[in-house]
Amino acid sequence: MDRAEVVIGVVYEVNLDECFYTWKGAPAYLNGREIRVSDRTTVDNGLIGTGFPYTDYTYMDKYLPCLNYFMEHSHGVRRLGSAAADLAYTAAGRFEGFYEYGLHPWDVAAGVLLVQQAGGVVTDFRGGTDYIFGGQMVASNAQIATEFLQIIQRYLL
Repeated sequence: MDRAEVVIGVVYEVNLDECFYTWKGAPAYLNGREIRVSDRTTVDNGLIGTGFPYTDYTYMDKYLPCLNYFMEHSHGVRRLGSAAADLAYTAAGRFEGFYEYGLHPWDVAAGVLLVQQAGGVVTDFRGGTDYIFGGQMVASNAQIATEFLQIIQRYLL
């Protein structure tokens, strides 16, 4: 990072020998091939990534109904167990969107830049820019960004 700005990001998915990487002003890559976020236009036609809290249960009463909504109104919900991998999958178009809370900067910094450089949108739950240090994040392709964020806000704010 250069102050509060992420300038380079690398996520290595060891199980699949996949190296996702980018730097400020460059495309995002997976093993040397350029990647882009998906072009799906609605949440109900997309695959959603999320994570489950393991120490911070602040939002659990809101989180479970939100999870239920996405289970019923999308092509499915996946949990890889790594926010970095979830964001890399969003950047590569494998997920249309990702949301989670209880995150740390080391969980998300590289993945945020991957999503942005691959054409995606990243915000905090309020739609703001405190997604690196704020502990919560919403990331998606640009086509579903508004719809996805509105659904998250309906449940998690």
